[in-house]
Amino acid sequence: MSTQPRLLPWPGPAGQPCYLVSDADGEGYLSRLADEMEAVQLQMGTELIGHARLMLRDRKAGARELRYLSERLAEALRDALRIAESRGGRLPVPDECESGGPTQTNEASE
Repeated sequence: MSTQPRLLPWPGPAGQPCYLVSDADGEGYLSRLADEMEAVQLQMGTELIGHARLMLRDRKAGARELRYLSERLAEALRDALRIAESRGGRLPVPDECESGGPTQTNEASE
């Protein structure tokens, strides 16, 4: 069984974070569904940025349109941050004992 729960890219029923604990090492149905959802969210965010750039160049864009755009951008940013948190939480943490601790270089002495 996986020791680290995966933060899923969608919220629970009350908007709280939703986690998956699986023994399938990322190969289970819900893990694949989460991967696909993350890909869709990131693609939508990319497309939204392009739309935002065009709209911000348009001096005729009204307050209502810009407010709507801002809400969608905030949603896309929230999704991207959730994905980053989820993926960061699944990165292997190097054991400092094995590596002898963090290495430092002194470039000034070279």
